[in-house]
Amino acid sequence: MSIQHTIWKVGVQPVSLSTAKLASEQALEDMIVREPGILSNEWMLIGRQEQTGFGGRIDLLAIAPDGSLVLIELKRNKTPREIVAQALDYAAWVENLTTERIAQIFQRYSNGGSLDQAFQKRFGAKLDEETLNESHQIVLVAAELDDATERIIKYLNDRDIAINVLFFQVFQHGADQLLSRVWMIDPGETQANVATTTKAKGEKEPWNGEYYVSFGTGQSRSWEDARKYGFISAGGGGWYTQTLKLLSPGDRVWVKDPGVGYLGVGRVVDPVVSVNQFTIRTAAGEKPALDVLSTASRLRERADDPDKAEHFVRVQWLDTVSEDKAVNEVGLFGNQNTVCQPTAPKWRHTVERLKQRFTRWGN
Repeated sequence: MSIQHTIWKVGVQPVSLSTAKLASEQALEDMIVREPGILSNEWMLIGRQEQTGFGGRIDLLAIAPDGSLVLIELKRNKTPREIVAQALDYAAWVENLTTERIAQIFQRYSNGGSLDQAFQKRFGAKLDEETLNESHQIVLVAAELDDATERIIKYLNDRDIAINVLFFQVFQHGADQLLSRVWMIDPGETQANVATTTKAKGEKEPWNGEYYVSFGTGQSRSWEDARKYGFISAGGGGWYTQTLKLLSPGDRVWVKDPGVGYLGVGRVVDPVVSVNQFTIRTAAGEKPALDVLSTASRLRERADDPDKAEHFVRVQWLDTVSEDKAVNEVGLFGNQNTVCQPTAPKWRHTVERLKQRFTRWGN
């Protein structure tokens, strides 16, 4: 059964608002283009009404911070299962988009804009052509689903096909209309599927059991703190923190600062927790991280926001180096996902090379 949601007017006698309908799918699309946060604050729209070459048009195309693409199909009424087949067909087109083709799509959408400049401005990082469109996800935006469609989507997502549904409902409030929306599946889980299936175009191989971790340093995050106190962390939104849930005690992680290079290898000790729950082992005993870390003042600013707060995974370091001695060579794997399970041959080469540089990796 599709997710149902209602808005109530608060008062001595609460009153539920009556439902309404949008005039057209075009109206919904126009709203999303004007305010992409209706879908996600962590994506950037790059295309609209693009011809697939398969006799159809995709409604919207977005890009995530790791360079993966998001195919978005809009349906204002009940969505039959045939729409899933259509979306999968469109996804086959998205999968084969080249860097040049994606840049052209964005140029049309932005009236001549530069994709790499827009990406840098939006996400604060350089767009890596090697990781652009390594993976993608499908999002259906619909008022409701029939039961068959819902079963199909759950089946696909459970098997690591990154597909989700954003249910929306329109309510009438006097002369105004209000839009409510809710995800069928936690979007972080879908992103975790994207990270799990990330692969280089073309050749791939079974995952080797070694985890890649992106640890971006800055005003809210210090490698020297992480190295000294034994942790990795991420924050700023569910897109960045959700993949930390892929890690379990005993997993081995190879940690890279994308702007610097590889900094260390360690084993996971505890599952992910928020900054308010994470403690630091000091000479004076166990203390809250917010009382110890050098970046604590910045971390406190978002500590009570469950979406934006920093999240931590405790790690036992096996071997580390300072930032000025980071391992950064041509041909080593890199990715913007906080955690992923790469299946590219480059990852096998990277781990083999790193084992030569971080010699205590097996301790």
